[in-house]
Amino acid sequence: MGKPSKSRRERHKAAKPAGPPIATTQSIHALYQRAVQAPEADVEFFTKVFTEQRGRAPLRMREDFCGTALLSVEWCKSKRGRSAVGVDLCAKTLQWGQEHNLKGSGVEERVELVEADVRTAELDPVDLTCAMNFSYCVFKTRAALLEYFKAARKGLVDDGLFICELFGGMEAIQEVEDLREIDDDEGVPFTYVWEQAAYNPINHHTLCHIHFVFKDRSRIDRAFTYDWRLWSIPEVRELLLEAGFRDVRVYWEEVEDEDESDDDDDQLEGTGEFVEKTEVENQESWLVYIAAFV
Repeated sequence: MGKPSKSRRERHKAAKPAGPPIATTQSIHALYQRAVQAPEADVEFFTKVFTEQRGRAPLRMREDFCGTALLSVEWCKSKRGRSAVGVDLCAKTLQWGQEHNLKGSGVEERVELVEADVRTAELDPVDLTCAMNFSYCVFKTRAALLEYFKAARKGLVDDGLFICELFGGMEAIQEVEDLREIDDDEGVPFTYVWEQAAYNPINHHTLCHIHFVFKDRSRIDRAFTYDWRLWSIPEVRELLLEAGFRDVRVYWEEVEDEDESDDDDDQLEGTGEFVEKTEVENQESWLVYIAAFV
C-alpha cells in the first residue's frame, strides 16, 4: 500500500489521547476515600456494638486521626441528633475535608474539626471514640501508645466505648504489593496499590505506601506513606486495660473462599462481617475491630 500520506499520519497523531495525564487531575484524598474507607459499614458496626452493650444509642462521636472527616460526616448523617468532632494534626487535610465532605452535607453544624494532637486535645466527653485505618500505629513505643489510650479513656463518658482497627497475619510481615481495581460511579477508574515496603522483625517497625495507577499509565506514587509499628492484638488489649478500660473485646472479620472452584484454602477474602472471637486460626491476612469498654 506504500507509505501513508502526511494527512493520514497527522490524523493518526491527532487520534492519540488529548489532555493532561489523569494522575495530575486527581485528588489523593478523594482516591483514598474511594479505595480505603467504608464509613457506612463503620457506623453500622459502632452503633450495633454500643447499643447491644449499653442499651442505648450513641449520639456523640470523636474521630481521632480523622483526616478528611468522611466518617464524622457519615456518623451525623446516619441519625438525627448525632454530632461528631474530628481531631487531626494536618491542617491541609482538615481543610480539604471541610470543603469536600462537610460543605453541602447538611450536617455542617453538627461536625467540629479540631487541629490538635489526639493525646492532648481537651474536648468534651463523647459516647464513642474511634481510631480507624491503623492510625494509632504511628505510636511506636509502649509509653507513647499508652499515653494515647489514657487520653482516649479520659475523653469518654461513664459508659463510653473506644474502637480501633488492627491488621495482621503471616502476610503482614512480608514485603508485598496488593492491587485492587476501583471502578465505581464516583470518578475515574484506577488501581489501588498497597505496598508493604519494609518490615523489621526486631522492633516490628513497618513502612507502607499507597500508590494510585490509572488507565493511561500515569501514576501517583507514594501518595501516602506510613511509618508504623505493627502491634499485636495482645499488646493492644493489655495497654487498653492498663489505660483504665474495664473490658476489651476482639471482633474478627469473617472470611470466605475467594473462588469457590479453587481448592487453595489460603485464597480467602474478607466478607465485611465482624464477629466477637476469643480464639481463631491464624490466616495469611486478617482484620479486626478492637472494642474497649469503660
